[in-house]
Amino acid sequence: MAPDKHRRDSGDQDPLGVGHLKRDLASRSISGGVVTLVAQSIKVAVQIGSIILLARLLTPEDFGLFAIVLAFLAVLELFKDMGLSGATVQRAEVTHRELSTLFWLNAGLGAAVAVVFAALAPGLAWFYDEPLLTGVAATAALTLIFTGFSAQHLALLRRQMRFKTLSVVQTGSEIIAMGAAVAAAASDFGIWSLVLQRLTWGLAMLAGAFLTSGWLPGRPGRLSLIRDQIRFGTNATAAMVLGRLAGSVDKMAIGWLWGPGPLGLFERSQKLTMMPVVNICTPLASVALPMLSRLVDEPDRYRSAYLAVAQRIGMLTAPVAALIFMSAESVTGVVLGEQWSRAAPILSWLGVSLFYAPLTFTLSWLYMSQDRTPEMLRANAVNVCVNMVALAISLPFGPVFVAMAYALGGAFVRAPFLLWYVGRKGPVGSRTFLRILCLPVTAGIAGACLIHFIGSGAVLTEPSVLTSLIYDTGIAVATALTIYLIAPSGRRMLFETLTFRKRIMQMRVNH
Repeated sequence: MAPDKHRRDSGDQDPLGVGHLKRDLASRSISGGVVTLVAQSIKVAVQIGSIILLARLLTPEDFGLFAIVLAFLAVLELFKDMGLSGATVQRAEVTHRELSTLFWLNAGLGAAVAVVFAALAPGLAWFYDEPLLTGVAATAALTLIFTGFSAQHLALLRRQMRFKTLSVVQTGSEIIAMGAAVAAAASDFGIWSLVLQRLTWGLAMLAGAFLTSGWLPGRPGRLSLIRDQIRFGTNATAAMVLGRLAGSVDKMAIGWLWGPGPLGLFERSQKLTMMPVVNICTPLASVALPMLSRLVDEPDRYRSAYLAVAQRIGMLTAPVAALIFMSAESVTGVVLGEQWSRAAPILSWLGVSLFYAPLTFTLSWLYMSQDRTPEMLRANAVNVCVNMVALAISLPFGPVFVAMAYALGGAFVRAPFLLWYVGRKGPVGSRTFLRILCLPVTAGIAGACLIHFIGSGAVLTEPSVLTSLIYDTGIAVATALTIYLIAPSGRRMLFETLTFRKRIMQMRVNH
């Protein structure tokens, strides 16, 4: 098929080629990071508003029941994708026939996994003794079909480093879905509001991906044509399945032993804790993975690029870690409301994980860009084993102890092992990780200590939860900025961040 027949809205640029990207890779990466963070800031603001509203319109039991479904969907999503979208981003060259074959394979896998999950829905309802799960799980399974059809089109946008378009699609889909959920919850649809949110998001992503990618699939070829992509995807999928299990098995187990109410408290606490990590790291992965994949043959540039992204993530999340750990009651009261007060100790313990989770979240970028997915599989296997041991010990004592075991197990066992293992080879070694962690961990610990000694609980007399949150947030942010300005590396990072626009313009002129 001639290239012109599968191009749309992309001018003369081949939507499958990436050779032109190296000419201005730095400019594209920096501008992509700026665009992504701006779009993500908008999405976070809407997301926080949605969480505040939904927490007051729905009950912990509603969130707990849907968290059971999401825990299983999170794992099944990977079988739908099979790592094939990552293979499309990572490969230096891909043909129209190869991409069409990958598209139809993803679409077929999405439909197959959706049918399997819908068929298992009655068993899920029986296992948790919650009849409502039958309809909820079967309906939510439709999302797997939508995301199966959009996987390769979204991968093309990442491959082409079209970050502005990708941000519009992702942020627009989130906003539309959240609006639908809030409207449904206000109309007393209960848990079905969350189901509608999931379905609306999947449909919006599908429509946006098809309309903006500039590519239409053709007839599929033989599977032997994509043997290398399947090999890459199989290893990546096995590794990510273990990773998702590590993040989902706690919710599966809490829902089974303690019921949907306590699970709802745990799930919302985990959602709030991981929001800064997910909302920063997930969109940046769209920038970092194609960038690192193009630099894999240039170790110094690769290391510098990863260091610049990972350090900024840590610096952004450090004051959030201090705030959540020390001011969990204020955060819970303002964001979730009075009916969620029992979530505060869970949230506080999970806040400890923010000192290391942003960095461990980025390790998959290193494995995938360096084509080391078998090692990623082994690392995630160890991660799951440690999580399972911690869960088995803490589960009988309730969600608070599960959160404590998860956070401390990560700080003293999982994170040190994962960083050592990935740093054994490749451009990014263990010393680089120590450089990345040093500044944000220092800022986070200092902020937590200052909140303890001069925070709202120690200084103010019976403040409202909103006043406490504002006061403690100011301490956490001011402490982090002070430490960043004192440290030479911190000053350099802040200066480079503030001069992004000027550097982008200079790079465009040079190229």
